[in-house]
Amino acid sequence: MEQALTLRCRECGREFEPLALHVCDFCFGPLEVAYDYEAIARRVSRASIEAGPTSIWRYRDLLPVADEHPVDLGAGFTPLVRADRLGAHLGLRDLWIKNDTLNPTGSFKDRVVSVALTKARQLGFKVAACASTGNLASSVAAHAAKAGMESVVLVPSNLESAKVMMASVYGGTVVAVEGSYDDVNRLCAELTSEHPSWAFVNVNVRSYYAEGSKTLAFEVAEQLGWTAPDHVVVPIASGSQLTKIHKGFRELGLVGLVDGTDRVRISGAQALGCSPVATAFAEGTDIVRPVKPDTIAKSLAIGNPADGYYALKVIAETGGGCAAVADDEILEGIALLARTEGIFAETAGGVTIASLARLVADGTIRPDERVVAMVTGHGLKTIEAMGGVAGPSATIAATLDAFDAAIQVEGDLIATAPREHS
Repeated sequence: MEQALTLRCRECGREFEPLALHVCDFCFGPLEVAYDYEAIARRVSRASIEAGPTSIWRYRDLLPVADEHPVDLGAGFTPLVRADRLGAHLGLRDLWIKNDTLNPTGSFKDRVVSVALTKARQLGFKVAACASTGNLASSVAAHAAKAGMESVVLVPSNLESAKVMMASVYGGTVVAVEGSYDDVNRLCAELTSEHPSWAFVNVNVRSYYAEGSKTLAFEVAEQLGWTAPDHVVVPIASGSQLTKIHKGFRELGLVGLVDGTDRVRISGAQALGCSPVATAFAEGTDIVRPVKPDTIAKSLAIGNPADGYYALKVIAETGGGCAAVADDEILEGIALLARTEGIFAETAGGVTIASLARLVADGTIRPDERVVAMVTGHGLKTIEAMGGVAGPSATIAATLDAFDAAIQVEGDLIATAPREHS
């Protein structure tokens, strides 16, 4: 049974048929999927969800497409890890990491793409396309391969090599565009008009695509025993993920699955070299001014975020904050998460952890709050960023004397382990 009633304009409230539309033709506001929550509440329960597959599709009643056989690589239901060691380091008593590095192509984008291509296939599209900072390209190419669709993905030409390789290996068309992501996105908007039979997941089917991010909220609440956290920290690129996590928590309350979801505070995390939302928050304005990105966190390098205004609004309404952290802090965030919790995150994860530390230090996040930090991509995707930061502690000859000279051991513990790469 199809859950979506309409597409609704987020500005003027006008409603449209649930087709491949993303912009209101009256006020040019963005369209969002609207649901009949009373009908959903009558048929969904904690038990019905728990009996579902261990993927995002256990929440199919709250997603915008009904399909017994979705385009599914197994995205979702990733671990929610209690981070006691990291929490102790930061001064938090109840910290959790939502580890989305373990999705099929290594990022949360598998959630949104699974929903988008299932809907695109239902609408009759044969070609999947996107503009991407890397993770989305890999996910679109992989899911298109699974669905038997062709794929065309456009990425900035300076993208990390691992992301280019991943997008290419699935057999689709990968186009490197000279310029920033914002240049790539403008080109994709033009291509949408030239190729209306293609499903551009973050353009003409964006309204459905964005709904996949809600599953992060659904899973967190379920994994916490059907309770809501106090505070969630979310990295910001376009801003869509943050707004949809907020929507996801709100929906759990509307259909009677979780209490207290209206009290979840949501904070944003940005790289200082691409921080239009954090800048607006710091200035106390609702105007998100575009910037030219200059950061190692390429997956967050969107200088003109489509949902920036709405992300800023959610942060303000929920009593959250928004931090911007420098590249050296990002690298330390990656290393801190790895050495305390054994999770290797890409640069966007470093932004989340460094911003988490900043938000704790400035008092935005309280020590007694139950906090969930969203880590959305695997570190193997951005290993270039770690050059000079990680490597052998020492390079030695194959002798005991050489080992003893390089590594000092006291009892059974390593006293010093100097790194060649500092």
